[in-house]
Amino acid sequence: MSKNNPNTKKPKVSSYWIYALILAIFLFINIFSGGMGSTGSQTTPSDFFEYLEAGDVERVQIINQREAKIYLTADAERKEIHKNANKPQLLPMAGQTPNYQFEFGDLQNFENQLSQSIKDNELTTSVVYETEQNVWGDFLLTLLPFVLIIGVWIFIMRRMSSGAGGGAGGQIFNIGKSKAKLFDQNTEVKTTFRDVAGLEGAKEEIQEIVDFLKNPEKYTSLGGKIPKGALLVGPPGTGKTLLAKAVAGEAKVPFFSLSGSDFVEMFVGVGASRVRDLFKQAKEKSPSIIFIDEIDAIGRARGRANFSGSNDERENTLNQLLTEMDGFGTNTNVIVLAATNRADVLDKALMRAGRFDRQIFVDLPDIRERKEIFEVHLRPIKKDDSVDTKFLARQTPGFSGADIANVCNEAALIAARKNKKVVGRQDFLDAVDRIVGGLEKKNKIVTPEEKKAVAYHEAGHATVSWLLEHAAPLVKVTIVPRGRSLGAAWYLPEERLIVRPEQMLDEMCAAMGGRAAEEVIFGKISTGALSDLEKVTKQARAMVTIYGLSDVIGNLTYYDSSGQNEYGFTKPYSEKTAEMIDKEISDIIEAQYDRAVKILEENKDKLILLAEVLLEKEVIFKDNLEKIFGKSPFNKEERGSLDEEE
Repeated sequence: MSKNNPNTKKPKVSSYWIYALILAIFLFINIFSGGMGSTGSQTTPSDFFEYLEAGDVERVQIINQREAKIYLTADAERKEIHKNANKPQLLPMAGQTPNYQFEFGDLQNFENQLSQSIKDNELTTSVVYETEQNVWGDFLLTLLPFVLIIGVWIFIMRRMSSGAGGGAGGQIFNIGKSKAKLFDQNTEVKTTFRDVAGLEGAKEEIQEIVDFLKNPEKYTSLGGKIPKGALLVGPPGTGKTLLAKAVAGEAKVPFFSLSGSDFVEMFVGVGASRVRDLFKQAKEKSPSIIFIDEIDAIGRARGRANFSGSNDERENTLNQLLTEMDGFGTNTNVIVLAATNRADVLDKALMRAGRFDRQIFVDLPDIRERKEIFEVHLRPIKKDDSVDTKFLARQTPGFSGADIANVCNEAALIAARKNKKVVGRQDFLDAVDRIVGGLEKKNKIVTPEEKKAVAYHEAGHATVSWLLEHAAPLVKVTIVPRGRSLGAAWYLPEERLIVRPEQMLDEMCAAMGGRAAEEVIFGKISTGALSDLEKVTKQARAMVTIYGLSDVIGNLTYYDSSGQNEYGFTKPYSEKTAEMIDKEISDIIEAQYDRAVKILEENKDKLILLAEVLLEKEVIFKDNLEKIFGKSPFNKEERGSLDEEE
């Protein structure tokens, strides 16, 4: 191997080895400072006095008033009884080694017994008193606390300055560093635009932003400027973060990803520092993309709802973000993507052109987009020929992309629970029921009277909805307890962009059909209509106070799309108007209840027949209603259908 090879590995000397060597030297000095071989064989006081009376002891050395070291005479060392005793060493540095040693109890008693034995036996044994000290050991014990304190301090300082163990921002000196995760050509990101189904308009906008950074001359040659940022707005689960992941997978430029909460810290000034560090890194690697998920964590309107007297750390962070996005400094070829489902609370300065030039609304998918989303999530699932994406798209109105992914996963789990080899159509229907209504509780104790009441309640819903023009078409009715409900009626609502008053009134009438059936059949009502009452009350209040669909109140709305009235202490109307609103809401609901009662009284025999079928089978479908009521006069089976694209 060449000497100039830069890849030649050189041994690295760690500072920890130096610390270990110093500690070993101290221990060596402490252990061996008294001289090697300075101890004798262990014996007992009784044996010692036998040796003493026999005249074998030349000298007794009493150490620190608790230990005795015994030195034998030359003649005694040759005796058989002392063959296991230590022999004196000839090394002058080691000193004379005692033959025996032992510890005694009380010094006074030992001295008296020793003196008496020497006197009685007329011995010449000498007694010497000495005090031994381990100078290096005492010095080490004195120095050890200071060594530990200095060592711990050096360790902490090295950890804080190096940034190891937690990355940038993980240590006290790096707390102002950005926590953004970098994705570049060296990072494998598997999500691409192929994995994002639907959202055609949003994908087109996002793909154009990626193209800006790949081919800027294409746009700047005509005098245009690259947009500063794009804001993804939409309900939860519609795919905002997924779009950003696709950008990270498609873009061949550095992609910085982090959450809005990553800027928030208990220390003052940290958020603004992290914003500065984030844009500094992005500038160094430009062209690049910054993605801030849940930007409402730092982008809320300034000065709003600050009643607690808290500090303005979040506002300082937002001010720094505003400055970085469009201040005196230029961020060439740095595009900011952000996502939120609370665009109404964002600061207006953040939303203006020049910062977020584009606001991309990511809405809930329609029936065609749901079909495409199902096709994406069904790729890894082993399914049989009965699974039809068009049918599944029709059965999931109002589902977001995340809900559809959950349906596919839940269907696979249900099929596995049944020991199936493939996932079938019924497994997907069971998964939809599981997600919408909750888990079936077939072992829930329901009395016959309660079961009968639930059956007539649900039959009332089905009957009224079947006989009204604008009510949602029925899919199935069940009296099997599921989740918190004792029974449920499943509908397939028509996906409308605008809703007319007669459509809302028909839906309210169908919702009141359950309580109306109890009134018609039993002559009394129960608490089983709680969810129905909640639904119709919200609809009636929306008609009166939001959409201006009430003749009494007129063409007025008290809805504030900016959210400013959310923190107000006063109502935007007088007490007299409040009484009118309450009365109008009550009148609308009572009128639809009376309407439902009238419909059910006119079709009481069919209602009873339907309830009996429901009690027998526990689950009924549209076919059962057609046998009793005949074909629907409003062609409800055609609603919600997916037009053939092939």
